[in-house]
Amino acid sequence: MVAPIVKKPAKKTASSANSMWGGQFSVAPDDLLAKINVSISFDKQLYRQDIRGSIAHAKMLGKQKIISAGDVKAIVAGLDGILKDIDAGRFEFKDSLEDIHMNVEAALKERIGDAAGRLHTARSRNDQVATGFRLYVRDAVDALDGALKELQKALIARAEENVSTLMPGFTHLQAAQPVTLGHHLLAYVEMFGRDRGRAADARARMNESPLGAAALAGTSFPIDREFTAKEMGFDRAMGNSLDAVSARDFALEFLAFGSICAVHLSRLAEEMVNWSSAQFGFIRFSDAWSTGSSIMPQKRNPDAAELVRGKSGRMFGNLVSLLATMKALPLAYNKDMQEDKEPVFDTVANLMVCVMAMTGMVKDFTVNKEAMAVAASQAYSNATDLADWLVRELKMPFRDAHHVTAKLVKLASGKKKMLEELSLKDLQTVEPRLRQEVFACLPPLKSAESRKSFGGTAPGNVKKAAADARKRFL
Repeated sequence: MVAPIVKKPAKKTASSANSMWGGQFSVAPDDLLAKINVSISFDKQLYRQDIRGSIAHAKMLGKQKIISAGDVKAIVAGLDGILKDIDAGRFEFKDSLEDIHMNVEAALKERIGDAAGRLHTARSRNDQVATGFRLYVRDAVDALDGALKELQKALIARAEENVSTLMPGFTHLQAAQPVTLGHHLLAYVEMFGRDRGRAADARARMNESPLGAAALAGTSFPIDREFTAKEMGFDRAMGNSLDAVSARDFALEFLAFGSICAVHLSRLAEEMVNWSSAQFGFIRFSDAWSTGSSIMPQKRNPDAAELVRGKSGRMFGNLVSLLATMKALPLAYNKDMQEDKEPVFDTVANLMVCVMAMTGMVKDFTVNKEAMAVAASQAYSNATDLADWLVRELKMPFRDAHHVTAKLVKLASGKKKMLEELSLKDLQTVEPRLRQEVFACLPPLKSAESRKSFGGTAPGNVKKAAADARKRFL
């Protein structure tokens, strides 16, 4: 048999390659190279920041008389039009143009002609990418700060409603001492406050402009980097051109902030999962924040809390992913760094939805005060109060008081009674000097009210702490 004739695919010419690369290439890249190289599917999220950086660059080129005022006007108008088209969903993103930067530049050329080609004077895609990415991360920090502030506001409001609501405080997930729900919720206000502080610190460090560093060595054109920095709201221009195009520590620091914040969200989510269970019964979510079961009609599942808890893992992974990408890269730009954006985009999206979901859950749940109060009185959670009474009233060394109280707990446990249910005669079998007055310190509310030290759970403290948190964070 004669072998079938297989036609070889026509060789791609340079005209089918990305025309932005210049005249050195006579053949287009292999399809697989093109596929692995293209990033427009995800970096189109940077369109606002890319256009903002290009407008600042064009204005600077005009100010420095590197390009004409007419070209600046045409470039700015063209970029404004592209921005409006993308916002309206009228813009066609093309894989053949690789990334957001080339897509915008090509569209600009279609609109205004040769003037578009002058926009790239004195810059490279390297500093262009770094600038747009910094602007994006900075915008994300600002948006997340606002969302975290709303979460703190919700937590403070619920704390103020529950200044005196008793619940068990836990160590090792074992009932330890009575606290108030307001005090417990304010702990998370402090955590999210530190998260906002970390984000603010990261923002201050990232607020330097890479634009004008060009490919890696700067440019021979008489540019004004401080002008473009101020146009984009940066504090200053970055001081080293190699560092400007190759640094991604701003993204790593953002991902570190995101991971720590995700830990705090996950911890609160875990508490909500526990508290809303039948075994705890401390809180109940409304139908709006509960889901059902496909087979068990009685179920009310806290899926939102579980997803917040679950999404923390992927955010940790995003941090590790970028750390691994950057750890062995020599200066300056390397194509590996195209992998910097998807982890950041993913963390921005997931952290925002988690913060907003947590805010919704905090506002939504109703509190079963009776169940919390009963739990606060169980497991001898007032034992420390008894030990403190022995120290305070009998001048007993705390270690001795601890030993005496442990014996009393053992006695009560053997009689299947709480400490406050023992008779004075029972108590005196262990410590003869105990008096009737000791019973006044044993009710859970008295225990909580006695914790008046700064930062303690006493209702008066909680009320003051909530007011202070409003001043500090809102």
